[in-house]
Amino acid sequence: MNKTYRVILDVIWYLILFVLLQLLVTYAVNTVALLFNNMPFGAAIKYAATHPILSSTTLIVSSAISSALTILVFVLFKFTLVSKSYLRSKPWASLFWVVLLALGTILPSTWLMEQMEIEVPTAVERMLTALMGDRWGYLTVGILVPIAEELVFRGAILRSLQKVFTNRWIAICLSAVVFALVHGNMAQLPHAFIMGILLGWLFVRTNSIIPGVVLHWVNNSVVFVMYNLLPNSANEHLIDLFGGNQRAVWMSLLFSLCILLPSLFQLTVRLKKAKE
Repeated sequence: MNKTYRVILDVIWYLILFVLLQLLVTYAVNTVALLFNNMPFGAAIKYAATHPILSSTTLIVSSAISSALTILVFVLFKFTLVSKSYLRSKPWASLFWVVLLALGTILPSTWLMEQMEIEVPTAVERMLTALMGDRWGYLTVGILVPIAEELVFRGAILRSLQKVFTNRWIAICLSAVVFALVHGNMAQLPHAFIMGILLGWLFVRTNSIIPGVVLHWVNNSVVFVMYNLLPNSANEHLIDLFGGNQRAVWMSLLFSLCILLPSLFQLTVRLKKAKE
């Protein structure tokens, strides 16, 4: 079989597997929850198929199990190569700049999303509210999801795309597009695409998902903390958070760039490949 076709089939398989694990686990958890609430088996199966979000508890449990199962499957079947080589290089300074890079991207990408003026779909908003509004939601949002998604989208999909695209930026951009589209709504697409580019760049430069996991973790953690400290922030624009002061918005964006750009420069200098 032609190498390009093989890679395309691998990428499609990874995507199908990733989505299928989420859907099946959600369906199973919801069905079990309904049965525990004394709903007849037949009715529970039908209801679970049409109501993916029963409660914040079932959503958190299903998200945690599906993420953990994704990690297990992709590592166990070696769809992603996992190695301690990168950590053995003691990349602590690089990871520090990865943290700063994550912090520097949040406000600019939020501002970009606002310019598109696209509302988050109701179903997605309900899901995010359920996950973010519960302290146990952090187990999924802050820890398991970053690891699972980096294993799939960088460790498996981007690694495969690199086999057929000699220009690494084509592979990075394609993986970023896939990553953005999987989020399932146009409102999150700009931020997910930008993050996909950065995460892909970190992976290609280091041959490791660890920098990407750190970036992903910081991004999701900040969003989680902000949601809980400022519950109304999810429905407000940046100008609302700054008391209607447009100048404060521009200054905050400038401050973010003063973090983001030096971080990119430092990482360009410091990032090194991990050996297989």
